[in-house]
Amino acid sequence: MHSPIQPQIPTLQVTEIELPRELEQLYHLAYNLWWVWTPQARELFSAIDSAKWGLYRNPVQLLINVDPKRWYPLLENEAFLSHYHKVIDAFEDYMQPKDGTWFQTHHAEDTDNVIAYFSMEYGLHQSLAIYSGGLGVLSGDHCKAASDLGLPLVAIGLLYRQGYFQQTIDADGLQQHTYPEYDFTRLPLRPIASATGREVTISVPLPGREVKAKLWLAQVGRVPLILLDTDIPENDPEDRPIANQLYVSGREMRLLQEIMLGIGGVKALRAVGIKPSAWHLNEGHSVCLQLERLREYQASGLDLEQARQRIRSNAVFTTHTPVPAGNEQFDHELIDKYFRSWCDATGLPLAELLDLGRAHHGDNSFNLTALAIRTTSWTNGVSELNAEVAGRMWRHLFPDRGDNEPPIRAITNGVHARTWLGQETQALLRSRFDAQWETMLLSDDSWDRIFEIPDDELWASHRAQKERLGRFARSRLREQHARHGASPDELRTLGALFDPSALTIGFARRFATYKRAKLVFSDEARLRNLLADQDRPVQMLFAGKAHPADRPGQELIQHIFELSRNAGFAGKVFFLENYDMRMGRMLVQGVDVWLNTPRRPLEASGTSGQKVAMNGGLNFSISDGWWPEGWNGDNGWVIGSDQSEPDDDRQDAADAGSLYEILESSIVPLYYERDDQGLPRRWIRMMKASIASLTSRFSASRMVKDYVENAYLPAARRH
Repeated sequence: MHSPIQPQIPTLQVTEIELPRELEQLYHLAYNLWWVWTPQARELFSAIDSAKWGLYRNPVQLLINVDPKRWYPLLENEAFLSHYHKVIDAFEDYMQPKDGTWFQTHHAEDTDNVIAYFSMEYGLHQSLAIYSGGLGVLSGDHCKAASDLGLPLVAIGLLYRQGYFQQTIDADGLQQHTYPEYDFTRLPLRPIASATGREVTISVPLPGREVKAKLWLAQVGRVPLILLDTDIPENDPEDRPIANQLYVSGREMRLLQEIMLGIGGVKALRAVGIKPSAWHLNEGHSVCLQLERLREYQASGLDLEQARQRIRSNAVFTTHTPVPAGNEQFDHELIDKYFRSWCDATGLPLAELLDLGRAHHGDNSFNLTALAIRTTSWTNGVSELNAEVAGRMWRHLFPDRGDNEPPIRAITNGVHARTWLGQETQALLRSRFDAQWETMLLSDDSWDRIFEIPDDELWASHRAQKERLGRFARSRLREQHARHGASPDELRTLGALFDPSALTIGFARRFATYKRAKLVFSDEARLRNLLADQDRPVQMLFAGKAHPADRPGQELIQHIFELSRNAGFAGKVFFLENYDMRMGRMLVQGVDVWLNTPRRPLEASGTSGQKVAMNGGLNFSISDGWWPEGWNGDNGWVIGSDQSEPDDDRQDAADAGSLYEILESSIVPLYYERDDQGLPRRWIRMMKASIASLTSRFSASRMVKDYVENAYLPAARRH
């Protein structure tokens, strides 16, 4: 058996969980997020107490609250014990596979090269609310795939006491924000332990004081995720909230978060004895890690230029968005306040530091993306189109690149298949490719065997996932309408909503205005006619949050919510509140069509459509982000063209016209074209084409492999 190569970090027990000796491995299973992407593990926890599991969907909370009397009948239940042993055996095989991992097999000489991965947010599971949307879910999928492949990777982030906001929509359609306080001892987290068995804290110097952070561990399969918590008694009351809310609106507090992530993250790695060979900055939020590393090298005796070369040589940077709001900028006065003492310590004049963060000559703001590009040796975008756009945007920061050499490379985002595939789709893949189908995520070979699956089996699988989405949607709508004061009779009518036979279109994402959520409502009369067809019914599900400071995004939500109650749209258009990872799984597994309408080329990549494609759903998207790489003419539809109009209104009108034309002439007729067995044969063929052509190409396993071979190992070897 191969020994593990992942960093091993000791932890402390903080919660009293009493388990029978025969079931004591449940403790270790609960504290490893492997259960997030393993249905058999979740079924095991549900079998302990299905009511509590349905309430918490968090095994730590479940085990804390299990009635001790529940264990006696379970210990006498042979089926339960058999299930328990199978899950534990599978977990142990995963953690230490007899044949080694992909990384051990293909890069045995690099197993000592630890990669440090920094991100502002991580979307691992809805119970661990340290994510807001796409960036966090991508980071979570990156960690899961790194675990599957056996990379020696350690991830760093912040632990938010209040997380990202919970969304409700009031009776007027206004988004309301609440920030619940999380009890970390009831989550799959444990404090990191020192060699003497104490909690580990690190200290970050700030003007006039030091701020401490307690280190917690979330174990993501084989990958440790270290999280920094500032809400501890050792800090001044004014400093404790620094890491309370993800993407806090205040600019100074946001900068403090990014200082804690970057500088505090490096100190956290030092505190647990991990010495990375390569550093990955996922977005500019974490770029302060480079400043801390530069200070360290200077303290060790290197001069300023040597230190700059060292930090640059083995650091890689991923930029995600050309949208200005996605590239963090701060006033020079704030940088002066928080980095003057750092400049004094390193000998780098403040003016030079400001120049490193200057996006363009004459700018009076400090741009973290510009700083990251200048202090790393590799920059990539998250799709081919995004890399082209970012390359044009930042080419002036790459003076040594020739005209024919792209300044910014492309590693297109991917998604973690086991997390996002519905259980019925996974069962189909196992039936066709056996239990090793996951190994095919690194290769396009053999996926055409999807076409051998009988049409009725694939359709039944999709229908089961769609019906589950319907039950979920009705439950959420019932809660929402009850809070708005609906009567019992009105609530009963909700049981008839969501027809599983109707063509179902989904749209769920962050409600930023450039994503054009209301493009499909550009011609309300035309859309009403489409939805009103009794012989070919169409229904639309919307979900998403707008940042509390984004008023235009909130107005979009209100507009769609109000339309969903108007004649012609009521009962056909639904807005589901409080979009999270659980809702995301339901949607991508159950919809027929995924609608994506960003203003090109502002979508960096987008990954929700990739999740839909793996489940056999069909993408209906602007040619932006990942879709130009994925669309082949047989696996979905493109809205509009790849040519942009100079005027936004003209562009919107052209795209809306294309959207309606494709819906009316292609999508709706094709979905309702049935044979004598009631099957839409040509539609099912497109579903198979979607799975076959997109699953491996846009898997997180392929993405992480690309990072290993193109970015991580070259960086580690340069160092």
